[in-house]
Amino acid sequence: MTKSALAAFRAKEEEIQRRRSEIRERVQAQLGRVEAEAKRLLQIHGELESLTDPMRKEVAVICKRVELINRDAKLFGLNCQKKEKEYKEAIEAFNEKNREKGQLIAKLVELVTESEKVRSKKLEELCKNI
Repeated sequence: MTKSALAAFRAKEEEIQRRRSEIRERVQAQLGRVEAEAKRLLQIHGELESLTDPMRKEVAVICKRVELINRDAKLFGLNCQKKEKEYKEAIEAFNEKNREKGQLIAKLVELVTESEKVRSKKLEELCKNI
């Protein structure tokens, strides 16, 4: 019985060894496929990087230029608002001076007219006296 048990034990051990080697072969084959897929994935990733890299640089440059232009536009906008305010104040001062000038001219015309009347009266008096 010990010989048959020993033979059965060896047969099971050989079976286990055979299964181990089969599993090892399957695992090695699967590991080879995984490595090949990993290499292929790295290659695809590299190709994608090379495709997007030039676009990224251009996009970054354009974004930077847009930011600079936006900053300049804000400064110009503030400057424009300041100039518009100064312009409105200057127009207001100009209009005020024109109104004042108009009033003074009206007063001058009135004074000249009155002076002419007075001179005319004096001239008439002189003419009567002569």
